[in-house]
Amino acid sequence: MTESSANLPRTGGNENKDFVKIIAVLFMIIDHIGAAFFPDVYELRILGRIAFPLFAWGMVTGAVYTRNIWKYALRVLIVGIVAQPCYKFAMNHPWNDLNVFATLLLGLLGIAAIRENRFGSRYWGPVLAILISCVFKMDYGFQGVLLILLLYGARQNRASIAALMIAFCLYWGFGTLSLKTVLGLPVIQRVSFLPQGNKLFAQIAQIQFWAILALPVMLLPMRSRKKGFRLPMWLGYAFYPGHLAVIAIIRHWSEITAFFSR
Repeated sequence: MTESSANLPRTGGNENKDFVKIIAVLFMIIDHIGAAFFPDVYELRILGRIAFPLFAWGMVTGAVYTRNIWKYALRVLIVGIVAQPCYKFAMNHPWNDLNVFATLLLGLLGIAAIRENRFGSRYWGPVLAILISCVFKMDYGFQGVLLILLLYGARQNRASIAALMIAFCLYWGFGTLSLKTVLGLPVIQRVSFLPQGNKLFAQIAQIQFWAILALPVMLLPMRSRKKGFRLPMWLGYAFYPGHLAVIAIIRHWSEITAFFSR
């Protein structure tokens, strides 16, 4: 590999992982605040849809640039284990409802299987990752794992990334929350003079469709990974369990104070 080829971008999207992670974390916090304290404020949940595609894209760029994908996967696993109690108490989920790091881990392992291709793992590895995500309940489920794998496949071309996200988000909404109003205005779900367009409007009215709002950030032409602001690795990983712990403490403050006042 020549020096010039080594400096070429390895994806067609935003490669400034720290910037992507900061934006993803901000919208994740908005989403979790909405889910925990303002479940009827759909606007917060819509903004929160931006977070996961950015985390998924971060896994893709991380997998492409990491020196050791297995150490990367181990870090994701450890954070997921540490975050699980925080996730349970912050979001009031059962213990067997796994947090998003389980989804990210399976997506990353699917990518590792493709890249390593041991015993034909590029074929059966991604399928196995998706099947596991169907067996265990986790945040974003098999759709989340599938999005990570598809983004990895489309990673080298901006048009491919955009086409994938548009198509995926249009069909991601099945079974998710249907929006009735946004900013006090009714959400159009049917148009009488466009009978062939009613399915499209119905899909746009699903909350998960609005993950499409992450696409502009994913496509920003930001290549610098070494210059400018750098997010410490430990801080990037600590955000997830940390903010969930704060939400959990606020939600269960009366129980905590009652326990210590015995």
